[in-house]
Amino acid sequence: MPIEYSGVVAEHTAVRTAVGVFDVSHMGKVRIHGPGAVAFLNDVLANDLDRITDGHAQYSMLCNEEGGVVDDLIVYRWSDDEVFMIPNAANAATVVADLRDRAPADVTVDDHHEDHGIIAVQGPRSRELLAAMGLPADHDYMAMASADFAGQPLIVCRTGYTGEHGYELYLPNADALPVWQELMDRGADLQVAPIGLAARDTLRFEVCYCLYGHELAEDITPLEAGIGWAVKLKKDAFTGREALLAQKAAGVPRRLVCLRIEGRGIARQGQVVKQDGRPVGFVTSGTFSPTLKQALAMALVSADTADGALAVDVRGKDLVCRTVPFPFLPARTKGDPRAERPLSS
Repeated sequence: MPIEYSGVVAEHTAVRTAVGVFDVSHMGKVRIHGPGAVAFLNDVLANDLDRITDGHAQYSMLCNEEGGVVDDLIVYRWSDDEVFMIPNAANAATVVADLRDRAPADVTVDDHHEDHGIIAVQGPRSRELLAAMGLPADHDYMAMASADFAGQPLIVCRTGYTGEHGYELYLPNADALPVWQELMDRGADLQVAPIGLAARDTLRFEVCYCLYGHELAEDITPLEAGIGWAVKLKKDAFTGREALLAQKAAGVPRRLVCLRIEGRGIARQGQVVKQDGRPVGFVTSGTFSPTLKQALAMALVSADTADGALAVDVRGKDLVCRTVPFPFLPARTKGDPRAERPLSS
């Protein structure tokens, strides 16, 4: 996936106004299968797979024993005995190794990274584009459907990372290029555009979707990152449960906040956030919003930090900023709790 094709702003705008196509084949692809595969994963992952039915997907996390996030991922449930999982690219090998170490003898964890491609189709005209391809497009958010294109199998999932209505297509690597080209050809009248990594980041940032290595990490818990809705503490067991229960009982020490930059400049990851001259946290992500035409940032700050005026230390100078409500831009993906719930939940 290139950083950009025609330019970040043009690509970003294409997804917000029409339709964009992303090659996200760098993401991990893992199949977990065997008797009780779902039950096994439910004892490991933070969310509750029993809350979804076959043919649906769920956002979840693999945590460490301290409650930090090893990876956030999407889990696709085919049956009690078969699951397909998409971890982040950089963490895929770690996730596979961890699950293999934990899996019972009759559950197999297969790494299919080299076998499958993933093409995301996102934007308000994405439904039209899939319909033009003869692919299913009317299923609900986080549902999936088996289909075929030119006689070859693929899976169409109502998922995405942009805050727009969209889909992700899972297909054999050998079929990825023909499908990509057909999407470009069929989407010409819909103002389709290929989208690179930079616009993928600005799109997810505007709707405040967490990015691993920024808002999530092994030393940042999901409760601190504001995605406690994906952690089911009432389950009997999952990795990190006891630590997260203890953190919740004691009071979550940090919280993620949204910042509007009021001075001239961009806040960047790792820069210190201050209140009344006192360090209170650090920036997790910061950029200029192409949609809102405003420099914005997310930051992890101490729980007692008051909303209102803050500053970001940019090379020794204070960049004035102010907390604003979550999210910066409401997602248009109906049913996505990542966009519908406040960061404090």
